[in-house]
Amino acid sequence: MISKTAKNAVRKKRHAHVRRTITGTAERPRLNVFRSNKHIYAQLIDDTAGVTIAGASSLDDELKNIENGGNKEAARKVGELVAKRALEQNKETVVFDRGGYLYHGRVQELADGAREAGLKF
Repeated sequence: MISKTAKNAVRKKRHAHVRRTITGTAERPRLNVFRSNKHIYAQLIDDTAGVTIAGASSLDDELKNIENGGNKEAARKVGELVAKRALEQNKETVVFDRGGYLYHGRVQELADGAREAGLKF
């Protein structure tokens, strides 16, 4: 009998493998991405202190005018918003954590939006 592994379990395994090497510090926090079918979320995390510095999602009040929170347009706007909030906290350089997802589609759009808004990674 052939059993198929769940996609999310495989993603979590990939994410755990990447997280062994990527850590966020106070000077260079980790930009973490999580995507669901309907929305996309991004956080700046300082792993040494164990705190979230800034975050943004397609559910935020500033992005209420978005019709669909699960498309590339929404991902780019979330990237721009998280970059704006990071720059308010004087965090200009980050390390990008794609969360085990492929760097394609919505994840790539979020990263491009953050770069355009002034984050360096």
